[in-house]
Amino acid sequence: MQTAAPAKLPRPRIKALIGLQCGLVVGMTLVAWGIGNSGIALSVLCGGLVAALPNAFFAWRAFRYQGASRARDIVKSFYQAETGKFGLTAVLFTLVFVAVPPSNPAFFFGAYVLTLLVQWLGPWFLRRPSHTQSRG
Repeated sequence: MQTAAPAKLPRPRIKALIGLQCGLVVGMTLVAWGIGNSGIALSVLCGGLVAALPNAFFAWRAFRYQGASRARDIVKSFYQAETGKFGLTAVLFTLVFVAVPPSNPAFFFGAYVLTLLVQWLGPWFLRRPSHTQSRG
């Protein structure tokens, strides 16, 4: 009698998602820079980073553990990661508005929202193709 191997869940594609976010931020900044307005480019860069950096922090802290035997550590790390992400977001917003006031708040918040959209929709775009779907 054979024993079944423990099921392994696929790990989330965190690096790809963070890379997608950073690529979007860099791309938006280069477009704004190319238009010739460095103030807008700085606003876009800051807005994107305020969204992407806390997300990267969350991923680094939350996905440290794996496996059913580490369930308690997994839950604890998710709570700590979310708390840190919230705090880091608040600090970054404060830092940007105090140290580097955006020359164009609309572009700052636009870049922030677009970067968050990548965070929410990215897993759908990065999903692995299913090999169990029938073709026909």
